[in-house]
Amino acid sequence: MAGTGGAVRWGVLATGGIAATFTEDLRALPGAEVVAVASRTEAAAEAFARRFGIPRAYGSWAGLAADEDVDVVYVATPHSAHREAAGLCLEAGKPVLCEKAFTLNAREAGELVKLARERGLFLMEAMWTYCDPVVRRMTELVRDGAIGEIRVVQADFGLAGSFGPDHRLRDPALGGGALLDLGVYPVSFAHLLLGEPDRVRADALLSPEGVDLNTAMLLGWSQTGASALLNCSIVADTPLTASVTGTKGRIDVPRGFFSPERFVLHREGREPEEFTSGPTGTAGAAVPVGPADAVGPADTTSTGLRGLQFEQVEVMRALRAGETESPLVPLDGSLAVMRTLDAVRDRIGVRYPADGLG
Repeated sequence: MAGTGGAVRWGVLATGGIAATFTEDLRALPGAEVVAVASRTEAAAEAFARRFGIPRAYGSWAGLAADEDVDVVYVATPHSAHREAAGLCLEAGKPVLCEKAFTLNAREAGELVKLARERGLFLMEAMWTYCDPVVRRMTELVRDGAIGEIRVVQADFGLAGSFGPDHRLRDPALGGGALLDLGVYPVSFAHLLLGEPDRVRADALLSPEGVDLNTAMLLGWSQTGASALLNCSIVADTPLTASVTGTKGRIDVPRGFFSPERFVLHREGREPEEFTSGPTGTAGAAVPVGPADAVGPADTTSTGLRGLQFEQVEVMRALRAGETESPLVPLDGSLAVMRTLDAVRDRIGVRYPADGLG
């Protein structure tokens, strides 16, 4: 890493909303530099560069991939272009952080993972939830047996948007629908706690274009008897909450479960306990919650981190350690999530043009 003061030098590939949010967080992160941006057009890349004070702008993805001063590339295109964009960067010898959903399907995801492993390059799906300190603390408690054996996981991610027929979320060629944009969060949440399911059932409301507008999923794990009830929607504003119920208790994660500020642990014979990302919080009036318990070393108050910076820090840590994948977001886990998303699409009858390739 040869940036200023040994900083990790980032290139941002794409200039949409998530790229802007990511760049804002990255610019405020010590030890990181944004040195280049690329888009399919020079005008878009240059406008983004001016907005964020980025020194170099490329009107092609290849230009960024060939930039010798870029240590790692963040791929922020729609997921329909992840295979092409991330593959181009890996072929050029660049480590990659690729937005979620990782790709359009498991085949494309497998191709990227194979390429990264053959080249000995770092690759990670940008599943920021897995890097969040509150989620990590929740996972530790579950694995330490705080609620016994998991029996049910529930999670939903739905919003009521005005997405007309010309919107990318209605276009099968762009991987449109609720599942890959929003459903990837509850599915990944279930995978984090239970691994890959061996039973997948699903039902959906489809658009005239053939993408899912609202999808309900029931996942099952035969070995443990656990199940997950999940939902995603682009036509309904759902609670955006999650819960994990075990044989000895339950964890409730409030609205915004994919990047929570707190969760409440309910254990048999004990008062509810609230775990937060910062100082002691105020308990909800409906539930008597005991003293808050900070999440520990990754506490956002002590680190000063925010939003997407947790995954950014993890990428930089791994790069400096010479690791080719993150233990927090392992590639085998991303592949498993893509297999589950494929299975859901198979059950609800959603196909993308890219599925028939190869």
